Amino acid sequence: MNRFLFCLTVFYLFYKLLLEKEPIHIFKRIYLLGGLLLAFAIPLITFTTVTEVEPFEFVPYTFSDIPFEEQTVPELATIDYWPIILWTVYGFGVLVFGLKFLFNLYQIGSKIRKNTKQKVSQFTHVLLQNLSTPHTFFSYIFLNKRQYEEHKIPKEVFWHEETHAKQKHSLDVVLIELLQVVFWFNPLLYFIKKDIKLNHEFLADRAVLNKGVSLTAYQEILLTFSTNSAEPQLANALNYSSIKKRFTIMKTKTSKKVVWIKSLILLPLVA
Repeated sequence: MNRFLFCLTVFYLFYKLLLEKEPIHIFKRIYLLGGLLLAFAIPLITFTTVTEVEPFEFVPYTFSDIPFEEQTVPELATIDYWPIILWTVYGFGVLVFGLKFLFNLYQIGSKIRKNTKQKVSQFTHVLLQNLSTPHTFFSYIFLNKRQYEEHKIPKEVFWHEETHAKQKHSLDVVLIELLQVVFWFNPLLYFIKKDIKLNHEFLADRAVLNKGVSLTAYQEILLTFSTNSAEPQLANALNYSSIKKRFTIMKTKTSKKVVWIKSLILLPLVA
């Protein structure tokens, strides 16, 4: 477990120091997920060496050669309760976080069942009565019903949410949530989940801007449709707290040479 935490820390520090502010969002998505898998895999790697044992001469023993010792009554072993306590605490944490994960799934499923749905191409628009920020879970895009029916939702918002659905960002979120159930005691996973979801927003922003949308106009739309209200943890949502970083990344341009140099540093890092 210590080796897993060490590997995860190294990969995460590399991301924060060298990759987070770079506009290479597809690579960063692969890196964040790959880093998690490598952090699990690397501690499992074992190196074995074969050594030759010198032959030894067998010397037969006679019965008289075997020494006899007086038998002593063994002392009763004391029970170590710490492992029992620690496993109980761990199991309780897994139960709590597992139930929380299932409850989040139930909430999303309940929204889908109880609200009006519109099938548009490969997406399903779920129309909510409450005024909530647009968010996506797999192919389901959750939107405010009044704004939807009055055509007050800009096409850029639809493009943004459709990118989340097309690129299967919910798979990443579900994966990290499941890891949090098992490794609920590892604080790094909380920060990694936050960065994974933020990178999803970078990817969706880039997809919209690639359609020729004005940067200034798109930023105004994001400010209008962003909010600090809580959304389901399993969904990708427009979030006001990440707006400043997203605006900075939208303007960032990095030369291919710098990207290649930073990427090549990964080789000695993994080694």
